[in-house]
Formats: sequence, C-alpha cells, structure tokens
Amino acid sequence: MTTQPLSTTSRVSEVFKAFLLLGLTSFGGPVAHLGYFRSEFVARRQWLTESAYADLVALCQFLPGPASSQVGFALGLMRAGPWGAAMAWLAFTLPSAIVLVLFAFGAAVLDGPIASGIIHGLKVVAVAIVAHAVWGMARNLCPDNTRAGIALAAVLTVVMVSGPLGQVAAIALGGLVGLALCRDSVAAPASESLSFPVSRLAGLVALGLFGGLLILLPLLAGSAGWLNVADAFYRSGALVFGGGHVVLPLLEAEVVQSGWVSAEQFLTGYGAAQAIPGPLFTFSAYLGALIPAGGSLLIAALSLLAIFLPGFLLLVGILPFWNRFRQWQWAQALMRGANAAVVGILAAALYQPVWTSAILGPPEFALALTGFLLLTVWKLPAWAVVIVVALGGVLIAP
Repeated sequence: MTTQPLSTTSRVSEVFKAFLLLGLTSFGGPVAHLGYFRSEFVARRQWLTESAYADLVALCQFLPGPASSQVGFALGLMRAGPWGAAMAWLAFTLPSAIVLVLFAFGAAVLDGPIASGIIHGLKVVAVAIVAHAVWGMARNLCPDNTRAGIALAAVLTVVMVSGPLGQVAAIALGGLVGLALCRDSVAAPASESLSFPVSRLAGLVALGLFGGLLILLPLLAGSAGWLNVADAFYRSGALVFGGGHVVLPLLEAEVVQSGWVSAEQFLTGYGAAQAIPGPLFTFSAYLGALIPAGGSLLIAALSLLAIFLPGFLLLVGILPFWNRFRQWQWAQALMRGANAAVVGILAAALYQPVWTSAILGPPEFALALTGFLLLTVWKLPAWAVVIVVALGGVLIAP
C-alpha cells in the first residue's frame, strides 16, 4: 500500500494544527520556542534535518525581528508554501495575542497560589526544553574539538558582550572560524536543498517593500492616526536585532513617551506577556488595543501585523538566494562554524535568563530534570512535558 502525498490544502491544515498547538504550549520566550520547534519539526515530524534547522536559526538570528517567529514562518513556507507560512504565523501568534487583547480590555487575570504555581512550573519547563535542544544540537553540530571550541567561544562572547550585538558577533566569529578551520570536514557539496517557493523576483520585491515602508511610513504618519501606529510598530520591528525583550525599549519610546499608553499600563502588560505562551512580540496587540486611535480591535491587529512584517519581508527577501549560498563548499564551512556558535548561544541562554529565572532551589532543579528526562529518555512530546511540569509547579509552590 503506497502513501499518497499530502495535497496543498492538507499541508496547510497540517501546518496550522502543528503551530496552533505550539502557540498554546510554547512558554519560555524565543530561546525555548526554538527548542519546541526542534522537538516538533526536526525530531518528531522530521520536516528537515538538524543541520538545516540550525542553518535557519543562524540566518534568522542575523536578521532584525523575532527570530523564533521567523523560523516558524520559514518552516511553514517550506512545508506548504505562502499559505503555510501565513498559517504558521497566525496559529503560533493568535493565542497569545487574543489573551493579551482581552487583558487590555480588562479581562480577569488568574490569581492565587495555584495560578502562581502553574506559572512557576511553566518557567521551569523552559529549562528542560532549552536543555534538551542544547543537548541534541551539540551532539549533531559540535562533533569535533574545533566546533566544540567555537561553541565555547560563542558562550564567552555573549557573556562578555550582552544583548543582540553579542549574539550577532558570536555567529559572525563562528562563521569566520569555520571558514578557516572547518573545510576539512566538508567532503562534498551539500546534498540537501530546502525548498522555499519564493522566486528571486519576489525576494527582491520583498526587500524593496521592507526599505520602502521604512522610508515612506514616517513621511505619511502625520496624515492619519492609524498610519502613526503602523509607523511606530513597523519601525520597532525593523530596527531590533534579537527580538523578544530587546524590542521593549523601542516600544516604550514609541507608545509611552508619545502618551498613547501610560507607564503603568505598559509594565502591567509586559508582566502579563511573560505568563503566556507564544512570541513576546504579541505584546504589540495589547498596546494597540490601548491606543486611543479609534477601533481598538483594528488598531490591535494593525500593531500586531506591523511589528512582525519587517522581519518577514527581510526573510522572504533573503531565502531565494540562500540555497545557492549554502551549496558552496566555503559556505558550508562557514555555516558549520555558525551552527556551532548557535549551540553556544543557546547554551549561554540556558543559564541566563532561563535557568536563573526559574531554578530557585532543589525542588525546581528536580522538576526541570524530570522534564528533561521525559523528553530525552521517555521521548514525550514537548506539549505533554509542559503539562506535567506545570502541574509539578503547583506541588512545589510555597
């Protein structure tokens, strides 16, 4: 009996369902999201190899915008075309965006010891997820002393140079070292070619749109309130490397200093965003819902789209040229070094902020270790481990 290939509609549905589950369960921020994606799409579904996944992560780390959402967008694009990319973003983003908009409108917030225990357990499960990702990627991407050394150097780089600059520097240095020292491990041109249904013309158009909007929106912003909002959030998404928490100072400058949102509202929403799954960029939907520009839901949707759009335009612009780049032997050597650096970056993030914010004592360590073993030994899916460890957080709550 032969297995029939999935139709385009079936693939789009498959992408939507997979990312919706992740959007409901992916706690822990962008680093943890990359671990969830690896568990689901590399280890479980085998949509792509470990090396190809690391290439995607390295590419998205270089680009402005939310790296984990860009990786998810690219995975959806690879699996089911443009509709797959759109559904991957929508499904991964919508759950947290809805919760934050409801919170902005005054929806009741969970409180009490049980809720606090669950939230603490969700922080602990991020330790297990990221540790599992680091463990698996290190075995595959740092198999020799040279690449292990690159990973260690990346750890030292991001420790000494904090923020997104340190991450970009670590990947760049890793690539250069790989170019010099990892050519011996490149025996032949890469046999794998990831399929992204984006033409070069479409890529150039996307790059043109990215730059054009960055220039035109400030010029048009004074003509309408919604254009002011689009400009503020588009610029925030376009000018930040590292995503996540890095975008917060830019957003604060745009919405608090302009008087759209009070400092108290801003910080309250930021706190709520830490307790829900999905990308932190959905914080923009909360802010948009509070902006007095008329049509709160529409402004929330506009804010959400505007902050994600520049990162996606850049990604679409780069992808058509990426496969040829990574087929060259010197490029393979460069990417081997960059991939090893990604392992080091994830290892550093495992400690700070993931470990330091979650592991407060022996009970948390035991719970995180349980989650790690459930992933590595019992091979439970990440969403099941989230449930187990979150409930464990209630048991260890003071």
